[in-house]
Amino acid sequence: MSVDTGRDDCVANAPVPGHDPACTAAPTVPADTLVAAGELLRALSAPVRIAIVLQLQQSAQCVHELVGTLGVTQPLISQHLRVLKTAGVVRGERSGREVVYHLADDHLAHIVVDAVAHAQEG
Repeated sequence: MSVDTGRDDCVANAPVPGHDPACTAAPTVPADTLVAAGELLRALSAPVRIAIVLQLQQSAQCVHELVGTLGVTQPLISQHLRVLKTAGVVRGERSGREVVYHLADDHLAHIVVDAVAHAQEG
């Protein structure tokens, strides 16, 4: 897989962020990592999923709490949670008859918070 930059000198992989672009021996990000990052960003791309991540950043919640807070139907919340769970963004833990959802890690919340802050700036 190559990253199409629209130039004839495109490379097979993208340079690592934070690496000095003037360095001729730039380390690269493997294509499968780029695909995984794209899938993660795609999972975070829906407004309801962004709202779920922001809620779960505050505290772990079950489906009915997310329904009440976000004003979205239970089937829709469950569908979005499935997408987030498949992408590794959230994890669920059974607590009695309910499943309590948590963010898988804080890095993902930072991506969403930064995207929301950027959108509010513009």
